[in-house]
Formats: sequence, structure tokens, C-alpha cells
Amino acid sequence: MATPQAGEKAPDFTAKDQNGKTVSLSDFKGKTVILYFYPKDDTPGCTAEACDFRDNYQSLLSKGYEVIGVSTDDEKSHKKFVTKHSLPFTLIADDDKHIVEAYGVWVEKNMYGKKYMGTARTTFIIDGDGVIKTVIDKVDTKASSQQVLDLV
Repeated sequence: MATPQAGEKAPDFTAKDQNGKTVSLSDFKGKTVILYFYPKDDTPGCTAEACDFRDNYQSLLSKGYEVIGVSTDDEKSHKKFVTKHSLPFTLIADDDKHIVEAYGVWVEKNMYGKKYMGTARTTFIIDGDGVIKTVIDKVDTKASSQQVLDLV
């Protein structure tokens, strides 16, 4: 599926978070959502990105943003990742890959000549009406929150 672009309605989803709670994108109506997709819990780049959002979380909240991370890891993996790194935001378990597919970020990758399917690190900024404002497809894992703030 093609990646939704700025100006398009963000695909809604319902899935479990790190605590087993059901979360839908529509739960955040009226709020601006930073929906970031990352490949895997507790890997170097993904940890840097999550910790950058953690370290700047209060600043993001003060500007009206909600942060939601999505990967294909399960709830148990997310819970461990959240606990280990004191992450204050929601992580969605997309182990059936319906969200990554709806957002067009489940793609063929190539590492050392080996092709495989995986999540393309991508951030979507979604307004309070559920419309995508910006798509960041060249994410700086160490400054991901600054990339969002620079758009304001």
C-alpha cells in the first residue's frame, strides 16, 4: 500500500498498547499526534529515537503534541522497552502488521545484499481532525523530536 501523504486522512487503527489497553487513533481527536514508526524495540537506532522523544516529551506536550510509537513488536516487548528506558508515551503493538501496511511503511529492505520485509522508519504528524500534516521519511534518530519542533 502507498504511504499516505500530507493532506490525506490518516488511516485509523485500533490495537493494544504496552499495557494491553486498546488504543485507537480516533481516541486522540482534537490533538496533534506524532505517530512514529520504528523497526524494533531496544535496538540502537530505535532506542536513540525513543529516548529523544522521551527527553523532549514535556516540550512536545506543551506545544500540544501527543507521541505514539508503533512497531511490529508485541505488547510484552513494548512493556520491557518502556520500563527499561522510562518512556512516558504509548507504544502500539502491531504484531499483525495491519497498521504498518495501512501507512505504507512495511517495505522491502536490503542489508548486505539480503532482502527482507521490515518497517521503514517514518514519522507522521496528524492534526486534531485526523489529517496528515507532514510525513518525515528521513528521520534523524538522535534528533527526531527536533525535526518535529522545527516544523512548527
